[in-house]
Amino acid sequence: MASSSSTHMIPYSSSSSSFIFDSHSQWCYDVFLSFRGEDTRRSFTDHLYSALIRCNIKTFRDDEGLRKGEEIAPELLQAIEESRISVVVFSKNYADSKWCLDELVKIMSCKEEREQKVIPIFYHVDPSEVWNQKGIYEKAFSHHEENADEEKKEKIRRWKTALREAGKLAGYDVKESFFNFFSPSRLNYESEIIQDIIKEIRGTIPMVLDVNENIVGMDSRLERLVSRLEIQSNVVRMVGVWGLGGIGKTTIITALYNKISNQFQSTSFLTNVRGESTKDSGLLKLQQQLLDDTLGVKGQLTINNIYQGIKIMKDKLSSKRVLVFIDDIDNLRQLEHLVGQHAWFGPGSRIVITTRRKYFLTAHGVDYLYEVDILNDKEALQLFCCYAFKQHLPQKDHRDLSIHVVRYAVGLPLALKVLGSLFRTRSSPADWKSELKKLKNMPNMDIVKGNDVQRVTRILNGSKFCAQSGINALVDRCLITISRNMVEMHDLLIQMGREIVDKECHELGERSRLWRHEVVYRVFEINTGTEKIEGIFLHDYTSKKIEVTSEAFKRMTRLRWLIVFNNHVQLYEDFAFPSYDMTYLCWDGYSLSSLPSNLHANNLVELNLLNSNIKRLWRGNMCLKNLRLIDLSDSKQLIEVPEFSTVPKLENLVLSGCVSLESLRGDIHKSKHLLHIRYNGCSELASFPEIKRNIGKLEYLGLHETTIKELPSSIQLLKGLNCLSLNNCKNLESLPDRICNLRYLQVLTLNGCSKLGKLPEDLERLPHLEVLSLNLLSCRLPSLLGLSLIKRLRLDECNLTSGVIKSDTCLKASKELSLRTCNLNEGALYPIFHLSSLEILNMSKCYPAEGGNLSDIVVGISRLSNLRALYLSHCKKLSQILKLPSSLRLLDAQHSIGTSLPPMHSLVKCLESTNEV
Repeated sequence: MASSSSTHMIPYSSSSSSFIFDSHSQWCYDVFLSFRGEDTRRSFTDHLYSALIRCNIKTFRDDEGLRKGEEIAPELLQAIEESRISVVVFSKNYADSKWCLDELVKIMSCKEEREQKVIPIFYHVDPSEVWNQKGIYEKAFSHHEENADEEKKEKIRRWKTALREAGKLAGYDVKESFFNFFSPSRLNYESEIIQDIIKEIRGTIPMVLDVNENIVGMDSRLERLVSRLEIQSNVVRMVGVWGLGGIGKTTIITALYNKISNQFQSTSFLTNVRGESTKDSGLLKLQQQLLDDTLGVKGQLTINNIYQGIKIMKDKLSSKRVLVFIDDIDNLRQLEHLVGQHAWFGPGSRIVITTRRKYFLTAHGVDYLYEVDILNDKEALQLFCCYAFKQHLPQKDHRDLSIHVVRYAVGLPLALKVLGSLFRTRSSPADWKSELKKLKNMPNMDIVKGNDVQRVTRILNGSKFCAQSGINALVDRCLITISRNMVEMHDLLIQMGREIVDKECHELGERSRLWRHEVVYRVFEINTGTEKIEGIFLHDYTSKKIEVTSEAFKRMTRLRWLIVFNNHVQLYEDFAFPSYDMTYLCWDGYSLSSLPSNLHANNLVELNLLNSNIKRLWRGNMCLKNLRLIDLSDSKQLIEVPEFSTVPKLENLVLSGCVSLESLRGDIHKSKHLLHIRYNGCSELASFPEIKRNIGKLEYLGLHETTIKELPSSIQLLKGLNCLSLNNCKNLESLPDRICNLRYLQVLTLNGCSKLGKLPEDLERLPHLEVLSLNLLSCRLPSLLGLSLIKRLRLDECNLTSGVIKSDTCLKASKELSLRTCNLNEGALYPIFHLSSLEILNMSKCYPAEGGNLSDIVVGISRLSNLRALYLSHCKKLSQILKLPSSLRLLDAQHSIGTSLPPMHSLVKCLESTNEV
């Protein structure tokens, strides 16, 4: 291809994440574009190239930078070989260029040798002129033949052969228009031909998404789904695909995309919508991707908020026939902002949505629901073998074992994949049998999932599992994941584990774990529990009342975990637990006033008796040497807590809402491992005991909504305390000055302590304090000068005077400041306007000191260079805001009557990004 231009080669690579081409393809490009630059570079060919790019068709266009000497450049020859389709634009001067003709010879050679498709476009030339070399093409060859030697004559023969073969191919004839070049009818005429060319190319190119090669049972399911789409119908149709996580929803819609995408004007495939929506501006980014994909405008169209995105979708997509996939939604808001209504999309459009919950689909009003069903036995065995043996059938000596494993997976694809990958590393039948036995003995996953690693480790170690090696093995086999120190497991694997247990034995009392409430009730009622039972999980808040006797538990001598959430399970006074292995006891609504005196609790790690009738935990002497957590929250009858010496390893004590508890034991110093104490809401608790010895490990002390009047000076012995909560202690009158010796205190909250007479004057001796909340205090506030690490300061409805914040070096790390309902004066606020790190300022319901004007006081707000959110609602005497910082993203000034806002140019950035805060 020839030209006088010297620009560079431009191979286009689609940046859309929607399309993933077959990794086994021999093609690097979808289209090679051959044309005579001086004829069509700035007209038809440029329009065609732009249309190819918009449709995410990977196109190679030589922008005339590879013309070197007499021969066509090797890079150009390679590009032709690596293109699936060649589009040749025959124009009036095409045959004048020996480079164009050399390209054509190579293109026709690739057509024969590599089965490349060639699409000729006859632009203002008659096809007969091309194949017969008549008219202007004859004149071009007359020029080539002048003074031609034998070598050149041979080349000319090859040129003519290529022209003859290409000219006879089916293509597109773009007639020359004799009216004004800028005539709209001419442009429409050429654009229609370009659309036809794009349609043919898209029909040729398998624009596929990557699908796992080990897919089984797809054809019949795909056929049913396609039939429900009614592709030929001109109405807009939304189809919902639902089912368990991991059952194959994404796989089936990916295969659906590959099958039907070439029948639509444009497409978009939004993956992992559930995960993406949780990120900052997640829905906005998904809207942007949808518009980029369907309009082909990546980098050209920017949306600033989700409501603008909705309007653009309505305006731009209502006339386009699009195919949109929304994969893995988990709330209605996602659908409302991405595919809100049928009318957003043009006639014939199809919207396909996947979710785990049918409710979201019906609530959104989809036209058809498709439930993805599990694999049948034959399909399940085939899929398992793909991962276990890399073939469709089991090895001869593993056939029966394979069938045994497949039965456990109950046709769930993810379970079959995980199990197949697991057993692939086990070679002998003996190894398989051993692995099967381990699966049966896996701990109760309802305890494991969603808890921090340390807690899970403690519980499993208490149950005589080798927790660390076991957790590592589960991670290695992809059965669990560790994220942010939390243990996570796919819901499908939990379901698979439950199905395995259900198949252990027909006799309910012989199963290792009971988790279906109807099964638990049956075992309790007819006393069929045996030593095989290791865990019971009862989660049923129905009104069914059931009385449980000791006889029901008599043979459960190996019970490790007992979890009951049911306020209607009644126990007899002589109730007893026979198990010596109890590690985890959680009983919401426990009906007895104490634990059985014969409880074998040496291995107990956690004790949760929320909403119980417990008055005292146990009678007589009992030592729970491995107990790490006691939670008796909302046990309204509790009047006594156990001696700390009886629980030497206790780390967490939670007694929130125990409204009958009047006093605490004074031996707290005997607990060397205590980390957290929560007495919040113990409304009869009037005093806190003296601390007799340094307790360096205690990190959290919660006393809010108690009736204590004072804290002892010995509070300073809680050397490691980093959070002290005293909110709404209405009787609290004073704090000891020695509280300022808590050098590692990070959070101090005193909201609503209305009787507090004063605060310690030397709060600056708390060098690590990051959160200070003093809302609704009537006492004078001390200087906060030395608190340089404070990030969040809340002084709502306080007496803020000019001495509280004295200079711009005070609170220099502050991110959030709340001054709601404060009486303000300029002297008190002036230093605040120098807090360069401040991001959130709340001054709602503020009012000026007598005779003042709030507008004059807040004039310095514009100096807050990092401020993102400003709340000024319901303010009095706020007549105007002259200037706002350019960083602002949210402004709330509602009901501040008479407030005049800054000029519009000062508010633009606030309005552009209100969705970010």
